[in-house]
Amino acid sequence: MADQSQRQQYARGSNTRSFVHKLQVQSPNSTQLIGFMTLVISSGFLLLLTGLTLTVTVLGLIFFTPLIFISSPIWVPVGTIIFIVIAGFLSFSGFGIGAVVVISWLYKYFRGFHPAGSNRVDYARSRIADTASHMKDYAREYGEYWQRKAKDASPGA
Repeated sequence: MADQSQRQQYARGSNTRSFVHKLQVQSPNSTQLIGFMTLVISSGFLLLLTGLTLTVTVLGLIFFTPLIFISSPIWVPVGTIIFIVIAGFLSFSGFGIGAVVVISWLYKYFRGFHPAGSNRVDYARSRIADTASHMKDYAREYGEYWQRKAKDASPGA
């Protein structure tokens, strides 16, 4: 019985030694520790800034809501006009840039510089030309077929 309890104690001791050994092997080095501390400090600072921002926003809404309600007949039309002007300017600018890009691409394409995507345009053009040629041949054959039918229906005409 004593022999068994000594084995259990030794096993527990070896487990403890094994745990301590594993802990020492997997302990973080100084670079990892500094990185972790930087992460903790940065996270705390950002959390503090988030709280301050939320507090200032709520206090600003509390103090400025009456002023906003009183002056809203002025702000709504002004905001609408500003929105329309900005949206128009951005649309005009976007369409202008798009037109310049398309004109530049067409210029390069027709000058023979082969801009990006020109192989797709050439392929589509050849497909359209082939389809038109096949349709022309089909229409000619179909027209001749109906002319023969008409001659067969009225041989004396």
